Amino acid sequence: MRPDDGYRLLVQGVTDYGILMLDPTGHIVSWNAGAERIKGYQEHEILGKHFSVFYPPEDIATGKPDNELAQAVIEGHLEDEGWRLRKDGTRFWANVVITALFDDTGTLRGFGKVTRDMTERRSAEATLAERRRLLTHLVEAQELERRRIAWDVHDDSIQAMVAVGMRLQLLSSRVPEEHRPTLQQLEDAVRTSVSRLRNLVVHLRPTAIEEHGLVTALSGYLQDVVAAWDLGTSLSAELDHEPPVPTAITIFRICQEALINVRKHARATCVAVTLSTTDGGTLVRVRDDGIGFANPVREDSFHRFGLIEMRERAETAAGWCSVESAPDAGTTVEFWLPNPPEQRAATR
Repeated sequence: MRPDDGYRLLVQGVTDYGILMLDPTGHIVSWNAGAERIKGYQEHEILGKHFSVFYPPEDIATGKPDNELAQAVIEGHLEDEGWRLRKDGTRFWANVVITALFDDTGTLRGFGKVTRDMTERRSAEATLAERRRLLTHLVEAQELERRRIAWDVHDDSIQAMVAVGMRLQLLSSRVPEEHRPTLQQLEDAVRTSVSRLRNLVVHLRPTAIEEHGLVTALSGYLQDVVAAWDLGTSLSAELDHEPPVPTAITIFRICQEALINVRKHARATCVAVTLSTTDGGTLVRVRDDGIGFANPVREDSFHRFGLIEMRERAETAAGWCSVESAPDAGTTVEFWLPNPPEQRAATR
C-alpha cells in the first residue's frame, strides 16, 4: 500500500472530526466518515456543493463563509467557533479550522477544513457557568447575612452586655461584703459572654480584611480563636500583592472551614497556614499533624469531613481545592484562587 493510500484511509476512518477538502472557490471535493456523522450528509449528497451550506442564514447574510476563506489565504489558516447547520437543519456548536493549501509555486490549490462538534462541551460549560453564578449569589447572600448579624450582635448584644458589666461594677461597691463574691461571678460571666460574642463577630465578619488585609486578619484569627483550641499555630505569607477584598474574604472563609475541620476531626497539636503568589493567583495550604484519613479522598469523604463547601467556594471563584491525607500523617488542604487580571499583568 502506498503512503498516500494509508493517509487517505486514516482520514476517511476518523469519526470524531469532520475532515474535508475544498477547492479554491469553496466547493467540497472530499468527505470523510466524521463529516458524515457530524453533519448528516452522505458523500454523494454533498460533493460539489459550496461549504456555505453548513452556515446559518445570519452568517451567510454577512458573507462569513467567503470572509473566512479569504482570511485563511492571508494568514495561512483560520480557527473559529460558532453555530453550524446539519443536513436536517438542526444547529450544532462547532470548532472549525480552515487551512489554505498552496503548491510549490505558491498557487492556491484549495483548503483543508476540520470540524469538531463542541455542542456537549459548550452545554457543559454553560451549565457550569450557571452553577458558578448561582453559587456566587449564594456566597454573596451569605456574606451579607453574616455582616448583618455581626452588626446586630456588635451594636446591640455586646453593647447591652457591656452596660450590664459596668452596672455590676458600680453595684459591687455599694452592696454588703457578703454579696460581692456573687457579683464578681456575675461580672466574670458577663465578661466571658462579651468575649465570646466578640469572637462570634470576628467569625461572622472578618472586618480586619477591609481595614488591614488578609494576612493580618488570618493572623488575628489564629491568635484569638484557633490558639484557644489548644492548637499550636503558624502563618507564613509570601504575597506579591494583597488580594482584593472579595477574593481575600473567600480565602479567609476557606481557611476558616479548614481550621474548624481540624478542630473537629484531626486531633492535631499544631496547624500551619502558608500563602504564596503562584501561577497568577494565591496558593494557600492548611497543614495539620493530626490523625489524617485514607486517600484517595472520595466524594463521601468531602461530605463527611465538611470539605465540599471549601471546594465549592474555591470553584465559585474560578479556582480549585484539593485534599491530601494519610492515616497518622496529618492532612493538607490546598487551594488556589486567581488574581484579578490587572494583578496578573503586573507580576509578568
